[in-house]
Amino acid sequence: MSEDINARVRVSLDALGVPYEVMSIDPDFADTAQFCAKYGIPLDHSANTIIVASKKEPKQYCACVVLATTRLDVNHAVKKLMGVSRVSFASAEETMALTGMRIGGVTVFALPPDVPLYVDDGLMALDWLILGGGGRDSKIRTSPEVFRRMPNTSIVPGLATEANA
Repeated sequence: MSEDINARVRVSLDALGVPYEVMSIDPDFADTAQFCAKYGIPLDHSANTIIVASKKEPKQYCACVVLATTRLDVNHAVKKLMGVSRVSFASAEETMALTGMRIGGVTVFALPPDVPLYVDDGLMALDWLILGGGGRDSKIRTSPEVFRRMPNTSIVPGLATEANA
């Protein structure tokens, strides 16, 4: 399964035409804080891809990308973007079923094409950032420009709030 994801991620990245680097990492350090500490990557250049689900049927999903130093505004911004009354973070099982990826490795690359992608506008000011690689054994270093080239993507002001707010 992970080889299939890795291949899909690389095909997706190559099609976008933005330079990128695939970093092989120890899967035990895939979670953002541990990854940044082990590999010397600043938290303010590391982004998390979070799958959000509506609570009512029919289930709707979206993917959101926020800086590791911020918190996704799931109860206001995401709920409004999805146009639903109640939302929650997708469970690890839902995330795997939807994306084929495990928590700690979820990436925007190779998501199902019908899943909306919302990116916090704060990411766009960075010169580079780190995203999940599709599996817990890799990360992707690229430019935020990649989001402007992805279909079904919206750059959203205020998608995230300061983590301590």
